[in-house]
Order: sequence, then structure tokens, then C-alpha cells
Amino acid sequence: MDKARAKQIYDSDETFTVQLDADSVWIENVDEANGMVTVTVGNNPVNTKTVSCDRLKEIVK
Repeated sequence: MDKARAKQIYDSDETFTVQLDADSVWIENVDEANGMVTVTVGNNPVNTKTVSCDRLKEIVK
């Protein structure tokens, strides 16, 4: 996923299905300058990761 799409999803009121590897994630923050995102993995608020935007995949239903 590119950083512009990650930012669109983060700013949207809609819900999108996004995955990091095989895990479903919520985008918590987008660092556009560095192309990085902070995500919460699953429903566990203490399980956060900061990764490159290109590691995220939007699942279109």
C-alpha cells in the first residue's frame, strides 16, 4: 500500500480491511514523511507495530 492510501484509510470514517502479513490491523498513525505507519494488530491495543507502508495490504471485499 502506498502512503497516500494509508493516510486516506486513516482519515476516513469508513472501515477498511487492512492486513500486515496474515494479521488484520488498524492504522493508528501515518508518518507520511518517512512512509511509515503504526498499526494495532488484531484487537489487542498493546500489540502495536511501526512498519513501512508497503508492508500493508488492503483487502477488497
